[in-house]
Amino acid sequence: MKQRPFQQVDVFTDTAFLGNPLAVVLDGQGLSDAQMQAFAAWTQLSETTFVLPPTPEGAAGGADYRVRIFTPGAELPFAGHPTLGTAHAWLSAGGKPRQAGVLVQECGVGLVTLKQLGERWAFAAPPLSRSDISAKDLAPVLAALGLDASEVMAAQNLNNGPHWLGLLVGDVDTVLALDPDHAALKKLGTKVGVAAKRQAPDGGLIRRANREARAFTASSTRIANDPTDLEVRAFAAPVGVAEDPVTGSLNASLAQWLMADGHMPTAYSARQGTMLGRAGQVFLSQDAQGQVWVGGDVVGCIQGTVNL
Repeated sequence: MKQRPFQQVDVFTDTAFLGNPLAVVLDGQGLSDAQMQAFAAWTQLSETTFVLPPTPEGAAGGADYRVRIFTPGAELPFAGHPTLGTAHAWLSAGGKPRQAGVLVQECGVGLVTLKQLGERWAFAAPPLSRSDISAKDLAPVLAALGLDASEVMAAQNLNNGPHWLGLLVGDVDTVLALDPDHAALKKLGTKVGVAAKRQAPDGGLIRRANREARAFTASSTRIANDPTDLEVRAFAAPVGVAEDPVTGSLNASLAQWLMADGHMPTAYSARQGTMLGRAGQVFLSQDAQGQVWVGGDVVGCIQGTVNL
């Protein structure tokens, strides 16, 4: 056991305590898989990361560092808020990228590029594989969510490292009203992301009042003056997280799908965490080469050491 540099940051927010917290152990060398998993379970955050030197293969590909990502219940090959949060922690601890304005992270899916876009960083969404889901396979998931098939506009199996079932529903109120059977979702082994496009503001005062009443900390979030285009919720009981506050990997795969199928424009922002009292905001854009970039603010909250 030794003292290791440690940070806790809040990701996808410019205001501390309104995003998705991340624990970052900045020196993971010498820790076993079991030690990493045990510490991640102890933090009880949706994800905890451990920074390591890149492998020889990663270094040859330009990696600045390697990261391992754990939920309280399992290791992930990739996740979005840990990617941005770890980059922020590594840079604030004195890390020097090989190339100014660009970072290359090595993780379970390989190399992930991050670049600085103005004042915030964004990561390149990993390649997405997606497929339709049959009505038979969709039915038990909808039952666990309390949704009727008529409320679902589109559904896709999405995999950019983590696997998600993505659902697009008709309105924001439906998303915010969800009260899933998390035990049923865990038994099904299905992580689900549910999204809805925000409607034009005409006649929207009643809808907005409903949303603000449901979001019990609306006064401390940005709901009342919400600039976002998409409302998102992420249910991940199979990996020990009932509802994730803000999810980069899900928003990445949703953007890749929704942009490709014409449901969303090639630049938009998404809000997540409303029902958890958070005000997470994710910025999605697609460049001229078709690459989707996922960006967000990060705020440092805790800095020190941990005995591991």
